[in-house]
Amino acid sequence: MRSDANIAGPMTDPVPGPRIESMGEDVSRETPPPMDDTPIGRAAQLAVQALGRADEGLPRPEQTRIIVVANQKGGVGKTTTTVNLAASLALHGGRVLVVDLDPQGNASTALGIDHHAEVPSIYDVLIDSKPLSEVVQPVQDVEGLFCAPATIDLAGAEIELVSLVARESRLQRAIQAYEQPLDYILIDCPPSLGLLTVNALVAGQEVLIPIQCEYYALEGLGQLLRNVDLVRGHLNPALHVSTILLTMYDGRTRLASQVADEVRSHFGEEVLRTSIPRSVRISEAPSYGQTVLTYDPGSSGALSYFEAAREIALRGVGVSYDPTHAHIGAQNSTNIVEGIQ
Repeated sequence: MRSDANIAGPMTDPVPGPRIESMGEDVSRETPPPMDDTPIGRAAQLAVQALGRADEGLPRPEQTRIIVVANQKGGVGKTTTTVNLAASLALHGGRVLVVDLDPQGNASTALGIDHHAEVPSIYDVLIDSKPLSEVVQPVQDVEGLFCAPATIDLAGAEIELVSLVARESRLQRAIQAYEQPLDYILIDCPPSLGLLTVNALVAGQEVLIPIQCEYYALEGLGQLLRNVDLVRGHLNPALHVSTILLTMYDGRTRLASQVADEVRSHFGEEVLRTSIPRSVRISEAPSYGQTVLTYDPGSSGALSYFEAAREIALRGVGVSYDPTHAHIGAQNSTNIVEGIQ
């Protein structure tokens, strides 16, 4: 975890000392600009306000919310979104479990969870009916955050599940038998629509779809939505698409704004007001076995995920989200704390 010293400097002293403009031999004028009048100063104030809200906590859902993070299109930020939203919700005071259903195990890596072949994993839960409680591990950096890791064995699970009884609902049964109290379960799906993803959809209540702000953003989503409809009609009547999250937003490009407008017009209220910017910090964090929330809590990516988590939590308890209090993540200000990165 990065030391707070990394961000304390810019927050407390965003500009050098007062500028002195010489007006001749007898006249000098000091013009110390107030912090509010500098981009870095404004960014620092907003960062302090956003991070300060983490201590306020959020209303806890009456029952565990099971959120499936899915999009068969690769590279849209599914795993990044899963782990950072989970960390944000835990830092807000929730008890959160991440279920890593991707054979690559990237969510496990990002959370600093050991997931080599000998480690008990979600594969054992699905194939051998091992209790979920025997594979769940606590995340060291974030209190209240837990992970059911994936190992490479999961790569063969699609084929092995075919011949098993109740192959579509094995994850659902494991979650129902898990006795530890949880506020949220976030399931990270592989970039496909096979049996692993179907297990997630049967186990979940809500579907969160990350959409990259790039060309062809909506391509392929039709099949995912049809699968959601099929699962809802035959296996899980409670399933619905609750959340669309715009990721990799670059406010400097016209394309990003056009994609965002298209997504909002297509999905309406399901789209979060908060969007996630392109951020080097978000990309760097997994290589240190951390989420961006612990790697660099003052970065634009961390603050955006904080706000997205607040919005998701408030929606879940029927509280309207007031965008006037969202200082980051808006389409025209996604890089608002860029100056202190």
